[in-house]
Amino acid sequence: MKITKSTIALLVSVLMLSILVANVADLINVDTHVLDETLSNKQAREEWSHPKFYDIGTSFDHLIWFLQISDIHISIFRDPFRITEFRDFCNVTVDIIKPSVVLASGDLTDAKTKDKMGSKQILEEWQYYKQVLDETKVSKRTLWLDVRGNHDNFNVVSLEAKNNYYSNYSIQGKVHPRSYMYTINIGSELYTFIAVDACLKPGPKRPFNFVGVLDDQEMRTINELVNKSQENNADFIIWFGHYPTSCILSQTNTGVRNVIGKLKESMVYLCGHYHTLAGTVPNMYTLQQAGFLELELADWKDNRMYRVATVDHGQFSFIDVKYGEWPVILISNPKHALYMMPRKENVLSIVKSTHIRVLAFSIAPIKSVKAQLDDGVWFKCEHIKGPLYTSKWNTTAFLDGIHIIRVRVVDSDGRETIVFQPFALDGSRLSFRILPRLILMSNVSNIFQTLFGTMLILLVVPLCLLRFLHILCEIEKQLHRPRFRIKFVHLWLRKLWILSTVNRLCFPLVIYALYLTVGPWAIGEVVDNHTGIIFAWGTFVGNSYLPGAFTYAYGFFQLFSFHLPLTLILAHRVDKRLQSIDKPDYKSVSKVCFLWQQLPITLLVLMQANMVYFFWLAYGTLATMLCPLRTWSIFLAIMLWHQVNTMPPSCLRSAIAIWSSHG
Repeated sequence: MKITKSTIALLVSVLMLSILVANVADLINVDTHVLDETLSNKQAREEWSHPKFYDIGTSFDHLIWFLQISDIHISIFRDPFRITEFRDFCNVTVDIIKPSVVLASGDLTDAKTKDKMGSKQILEEWQYYKQVLDETKVSKRTLWLDVRGNHDNFNVVSLEAKNNYYSNYSIQGKVHPRSYMYTINIGSELYTFIAVDACLKPGPKRPFNFVGVLDDQEMRTINELVNKSQENNADFIIWFGHYPTSCILSQTNTGVRNVIGKLKESMVYLCGHYHTLAGTVPNMYTLQQAGFLELELADWKDNRMYRVATVDHGQFSFIDVKYGEWPVILISNPKHALYMMPRKENVLSIVKSTHIRVLAFSIAPIKSVKAQLDDGVWFKCEHIKGPLYTSKWNTTAFLDGIHIIRVRVVDSDGRETIVFQPFALDGSRLSFRILPRLILMSNVSNIFQTLFGTMLILLVVPLCLLRFLHILCEIEKQLHRPRFRIKFVHLWLRKLWILSTVNRLCFPLVIYALYLTVGPWAIGEVVDNHTGIIFAWGTFVGNSYLPGAFTYAYGFFQLFSFHLPLTLILAHRVDKRLQSIDKPDYKSVSKVCFLWQQLPITLLVLMQANMVYFFWLAYGTLATMLCPLRTWSIFLAIMLWHQVNTMPPSCLRSAIAIWSSHG
């Protein structure tokens, strides 16, 4: 059987795609080690019962509940209701739910200028934050644990800087400027909360302040906190921070995921930052391979979301709630099947439990709490204490497969909420959706690097390869001009081939793309009064080095939105020039057609000028002037467009020898 080149290319493509899919599948695979067949098996019992066993009944002991709020973005320029409703949250919501702890996981203030492009710490925003906390006296009613986000670190050169308002206007900043730990005793358990501050040091202005870094010093601090929690014999550890673990770089071999996962007491890592990717991923949750849950919380800024979480008899449960919606219901036993943590929790505690357990909260007194198992009858849950309601159940009827529990709560004002969740007592698992797993279990820096590298290859390799093929065709006479049956492919092969033969066009395009991988992109005030140099692979500010991460995404956008269109525009235009030379009867264009020819390059230059303006708003005049990435690329485009229109016909002689219609 004859194997064509197309077949070989297809097989290679399929192989490469298979390797990529396999790597992604391995990345997001969760090996939970759930033994889902024989609860009577001794080995299974030993592995499952490794976490502490609890008799789950009606006891109010072994129970804690707390709140999380993230990405508040208090702003003096936009949406004043963020502040007023945040005040109501601290007053009403906290007063009704009465959490032991409130976690405020970063981006407490917006720190963006009125034009939304500049970034700096704004004193009035921090004053509003402190004013709300002081007026509501929330820190006297609960333990308020706040931590910095990247917005709280915009344009902050050091922790000692005057504009590091977090240290003076937050609850924890005065005592704990970065990562810290609190251990509280509730009932007979010790609960440790560890805050992870991965903010850059120094903190540049936006947009190069998206990814967090834990340097050697901060990792040592976190390890010291871990050791201290072990010395305190903490029963459960709740981790929280602003950045998801996928968005935290580490300068040591041990990443934050490994630190969290190595402790059997570590239950969950709670974060924010991604804002559910503008609503495209509303439930960004996953179980990390180390066995703990990672849960990104939707922002308060636009979505007004907060989280109610509990550790009830060794089982972690949570629900994300829209502000103002009552009643709030959190089913803690049986636990949601999707969020089971076999390495951290004892499944047998649920199997042997005697009661369903529900936490119910409302702005008015609770009138009734009822539950339903699968399609059975509704039955009443009895009030135990505080928000806890329970009802006796027999687990033997639900030992196989996935089942559904529904809970309906009605308050005295007639408000009603019904929630439902799947549960399993035999180890049956549900799967997290692919996109949240990919976002939270990957490394965004690697993703950005891959995008940047892929686009760089697409822009450089084809031109270099076509130039090499041209040499083989024209000089070495070892190859004939290729032909493709697909007209579109053949057309653009011709255009790019011709472009690759013109030195004054091809060399600047290739050199500019390669320059972006090694040369400085901009030199200017990355932090006010501190000049920095931005490269693709990192940023130097004074004596500090910030590893590249989001810079690669920024570079990818530049290559995709500017360099790629410029290459295609020049390829099309140089082809038209060749046609006008190759065909003596080729008609000259009219003025209207001439203006039409100028439209693509004009739009491209205008778009890039707009990007330069935004860059100027972000980093100022010096950085804009010394900016090969943005500003100088405009001059490159204008120069190359001038060249393609005015270069002598001799520049195309080599291309005519291959692509001449007469030939």
